[in-house]
Amino acid sequence: MSGRPLPYIGSRDDWEGGSVTPSVVCVLAHNAGAWTLDGTNTWLLHVPSTSKCIVIDPGPDEQSHFKAILAAAHLRDCEIGAVILTHGHSDHSAGAKSLAELTNTKVRALDPKFQLGDEGLTGGDVITIGETELQVLATPGHSLDSMSFLLPHDGSLLTGDTVLGRGTAVITMPDGDLGAYFESLERLKEQVATHEVSWLLPGHGPALSGPTDILNSYVEHRIARLAEVREVVKAGAVTSTDVLDIVYADTPEKLKGAARQSVKAQLAYLKHLGEFTTDEDLTSPLAETLDVKD
Repeated sequence: MSGRPLPYIGSRDDWEGGSVTPSVVCVLAHNAGAWTLDGTNTWLLHVPSTSKCIVIDPGPDEQSHFKAILAAAHLRDCEIGAVILTHGHSDHSAGAKSLAELTNTKVRALDPKFQLGDEGLTGGDVITIGETELQVLATPGHSLDSMSFLLPHDGSLLTGDTVLGRGTAVITMPDGDLGAYFESLERLKEQVATHEVSWLLPGHGPALSGPTDILNSYVEHRIARLAEVREVVKAGAVTSTDVLDIVYADTPEKLKGAARQSVKAQLAYLKHLGEFTTDEDLTSPLAETLDVKD
């Protein structure tokens, strides 16, 4: 067998950022690539006619991007009151401290090494900057420090890399955890239902309407891919290479490293369930860090 094509998930529309709702605008970073899709989405959150706004994921440490963020804030006549990270991967976090210092504010993140100031993030937190309120959700899986943010007055849910505007999230070892990811998707589904969420605002790719269908598709995709891995394991596969060569046979060579780490995450999940045994170290990282610019 080879990896079966799975249904496409997300939007096929072009994406250049811009306003999504009256309280949400995306400033798209110019760092498009295989891992970042159209680029990193920097989200500016602002209740109209109020003085303060929030920046989610400042993206790359580039002055041109900072100028675009500040211009978006100026157009809305608001000052940046907080910089907040969905997670610490460099395509989201590299510019955080520089932007915070430029705007005399703080950086809030789950991982202390990305914080600037004395406030971190914890699931269940409620952050209020001016009139803009965010509810913080712990959504590990893509990374251990992944967080999502509910904008309740606006019916929007910011997902970082837990949900993307196109395709599906990458869950790779050693930072990713498939079991935690399944739980995070269920948590997001609960928030969508409870708060009548209309928009998912991802870390990369277009904003997504129809959030319940998107999240259900994400769960179905993971279950289907895991079924393929189970089939290969039952046929005798004992290493990540064995699985990679069959399930991800058509993956472009430059993406094979990430695919291998994704396989390790799936095998680690099956091992946790008692469905797989191996002598391979499934927690070993890639020999080289993934280049999000590639």
